[in-house]
Order: sequence, then C-alpha cells, then structure tokens
Amino acid sequence: MSNVNLAVIYYSSTGTNYQLAQWAAEGAREAGAEVKVVKVPELAPQAAIDSNPAWKAHVEATKDVPEVTLGDLEWADAIIFSIPTRFGNVPGQVKQFLDTTGGLWFHGKLANKVVSAMTSAQNPHGGQEQTILQLYTTMYHWGAIIAAPGYTDPAIFGAGGNPYGTSVTVDQNGNLVEDVQNAVKHQAKRTATVAQWVKNGLK
Repeated sequence: MSNVNLAVIYYSSTGTNYQLAQWAAEGAREAGAEVKVVKVPELAPQAAIDSNPAWKAHVEATKDVPEVTLGDLEWADAIIFSIPTRFGNVPGQVKQFLDTTGGLWFHGKLANKVVSAMTSAQNPHGGQEQTILQLYTTMYHWGAIIAAPGYTDPAIFGAGGNPYGTSVTVDQNGNLVEDVQNAVKHQAKRTATVAQWVKNGLK
C-alpha cells in the first residue's frame, strides 16, 4: 500500500481529537499508507484560549504540528477527520476550512477521495453521530467515497458501537471514557484499504 497517501486532519482544543488522530496515523501506517497528520487552524481569540488552562496547554504542546492546506487535500487519496462536536455540528474552525475548498471541488480535485471521520463529546448523546453525519454531508458534495467502519471489527463494539465513525466520551477531567484505540486503528486501516481498492480500480 505504499502508493496510498492518507491525511489525518484534526481539530482539537484540549487534546482528545489530537490523540485520536495519532492513533489513526498509527493504524494507517501499519496498513502501509503514507501518512500526514495536520491540524485545522485555530480561530478562537487568544483571550478565550488563555481562559482555559487545558486549551492553552494543548495549543502550546502542538504548536509545531503543521496546519492543513488545500495542497494536503489534493495530495491525499484518503482523508480521516477527527473533530469534536459543537452543538451537534462541526466546529466553526472546521467549517471555515471546508468552505475554502470550493476551488478544488469545482475542478473535480476532491472527487473519489476516500473519507472517514471520528469525533468526541462530553456525554454519549452529545451529538457525536450527528457531527459525523454533518461532516459527511460536505463529503457527498465533494463526490468523496465514505468509508464508515460499520460493524466490521469487534473493536467497534468495545468502543461504543458507532457505525458512522469512532466516537468517544470525555469526562469532566478530560479523560476518555471508552477504550477506543483499537477501533480508531481499525477505522484507519479500513480507510487506507478502501482507498487502495479505489486507486487500483481507477488505473
């Protein structure tokens, strides 16, 4: 699978989706993909970041992670998004980036990308499934191919059983409630594998 390029694109304020992104990168590399991990630019005011010690610490800890560019989307055969939920929708930072992809979309550069998504929230019914589905709506407009995990591995049941994409609950102290590492890695491997099938079929 050395010719599959996979971009893991994440947005994280306090580190949960950064951790998911790292596990996804590990899984994709184990499947043989060439992987980039890139972050969505932070748009929140510095005062808001400074008011939350965990947010401020995470921004500092990940300052050297490259920010996603349109070039990363064009490079990728497969894309895994890891983003938190915001009122059952994607964060504004992510929407802002997605809204810059019109040029690539217009020229057909996003068609046939294989895409999958993961998310997090502070409670099990905090909009996790809806956030993934909202993101997938944009992917449909791209002409992307969704590689949802479904129930293709036992790890998915252990992680809470979300067939749309791995999702995790985060407690008040920032700890992950469910054990999702294996589910994330399976989802990444599956995404890379489907991308290989698509790429081979397009030759």
